[in-house]
Amino acid sequence: MRIFLRIMSAECMKIAGFRTWLLILLSPLISLPIGALSDMQEDRVITWQVLLSTMSAVHALLFLPVLSGLFASLICRNEHSDGGWKQLLALPVTRTSVYFAKYALIVALLGAVQLLFLAGVLGVGWYRGAEGGVPWGLLLSSLFGGWFACLPLAALQLAISQGWSSFGAPLALNVCFTIPNILIANSSTYGPYYPWVQPVLAMSPFGEERFGAFNLPLESLMIVVAGSLLLFLGAGLIAFWRKAV
Repeated sequence: MRIFLRIMSAECMKIAGFRTWLLILLSPLISLPIGALSDMQEDRVITWQVLLSTMSAVHALLFLPVLSGLFASLICRNEHSDGGWKQLLALPVTRTSVYFAKYALIVALLGAVQLLFLAGVLGVGWYRGAEGGVPWGLLLSSLFGGWFACLPLAALQLAISQGWSSFGAPLALNVCFTIPNILIANSSTYGPYYPWVQPVLAMSPFGEERFGAFNLPLESLMIVVAGSLLLFLGAGLIAFWRKAV
């Protein structure tokens, strides 16, 4: 555990120079005007459910999948430069601890994004005078669901980023698979199994949407997400074990 924490600390220092905090703030900040301007009908009080659904649409449909890939690319960037992998793995560390430390950092960054998004939803809700008290159960389950649904995608992106020496190629591939989200989300057949769509499905207030993949019960979606996580994380770790440096 001590070695794992040291690796985590070193990874945090590596990405500190990339101004990662700007990336963490990006999606929550963009969601603010979307929530502030949504459902602006006269004499109508906005509900927390509508506010969450509106703000999470762009956040979970576009930014969470892209940020998952961007964080993975940043975390592997130094190692791809000037024989960084060879220098890192020459230290008294195991490949498993290195891989899981990088993955844990991606997961932590995505968690920070979700916490800031929660702060944004609360701020806009109080500013707009949203109807009723804060539905903490709905908000927390939505944010946790979106974060958990990002875990398979983060595992997949880490597997790709550690294998490809190019910084831009994994990121471009991630964006290409993110763009069709709006179409695939309407498919009840393919949507639940498409990793780039799973965050928006998990963050949507269940019971509010009744079309396409949004019909899938939350429990079924979480089972699919958990299975994808085990598959991508295991495959990525095996590939990293076999990686030639």
